[in-house]
Amino acid sequence: MLIDHWPLLGLCLRTDRLELRLPTDDELADLADLAVRGVHRPDERPFLTPWTDLPPRELARRVVQWQWQTRGEWTPQRWTLQLAVFAHGRPVGVQQVSGRDFAVLREVKSASWLGLEHHGQGIGREMRAAMLHLAFAGLDAEYAVTESFAENPAPLAVSKRLGYQPDGISRDVLHGEVRVSERLRLSRRDWAASDRIAVTVDGLDACRELFGLPAAL
Repeated sequence: MLIDHWPLLGLCLRTDRLELRLPTDDELADLADLAVRGVHRPDERPFLTPWTDLPPRELARRVVQWQWQTRGEWTPQRWTLQLAVFAHGRPVGVQQVSGRDFAVLREVKSASWLGLEHHGQGIGREMRAAMLHLAFAGLDAEYAVTESFAENPAPLAVSKRLGYQPDGISRDVLHGEVRVSERLRLSRRDWAASDRIAVTVDGLDACRELFGLPAAL
């Protein structure tokens, strides 16, 4: 079976109302359709990703291709895990977590998007909390980092409520203009001291080698 060769297909995170896992092909199509319906208001530009600059068919194709690309380029030294987020059995967004030389650095970086129709329900915080549980409790990370445009308050608020601390800025060019992002960092110690939600993780032991970690005892 394919899961024998790609055990990440069996990795699943669960909270009270969410499930995070790799999507099936049909679910990936649903995610692409969700992205086309919008991940932010059309008069805003809170991401470097050109969500509103592409024709719908091309945007949907990019969503599908990025999922395939991250799987195809995966190595224990450099990996990106794109977990589809499901609420009541329906895909509502994607929670991404990536690592570079993770076995040594023990640091992960996250990014995410949520369908516009699902904003304002606390889902963004819950899916990030699930990812942090995977990183710290499951993979024994030391740090989790993220960043967001300085004028994009929603993800910054989520990060700060989860205990992240300021970690400088980064500067990018978007449409010929400089855009400044706030970087944030969460240590294992601060995560352990925070008020965390209940998260269960299934299927991780079979995946440890893919993350560059020794097999479970």
